[in-house]
Amino acid sequence: MRIDCPHCGSRDVQEFIYLRDAGPRRPDGMAATLAEMHVYLHERDNPAGRHRELWYHGSGCRAWLVVTRDTRTHAVFAVEALPASVESAST
Repeated sequence: MRIDCPHCGSRDVQEFIYLRDAGPRRPDGMAATLAEMHVYLHERDNPAGRHRELWYHGSGCRAWLVVTRDTRTHAVFAVEALPASVESAST
């Protein structure tokens, strides 16, 4: 599988690290209940088909990317740079 990094161009998937589904947002740590944190950390869907995911280009530009791909065929449909404001809140 190849990922078209918006900064580095087309690269092999081995340069990237998969993090998680791009959808869930971390609850506010100080205001979150244990139940909210449990759901965020442990309860994930495992969809078959088109899915948005967070990937880190660790062996390249070190940017966080949102990759839209088909989980059945690994076909990549879109790659977007994660905005800096979202990046700092996601990690």
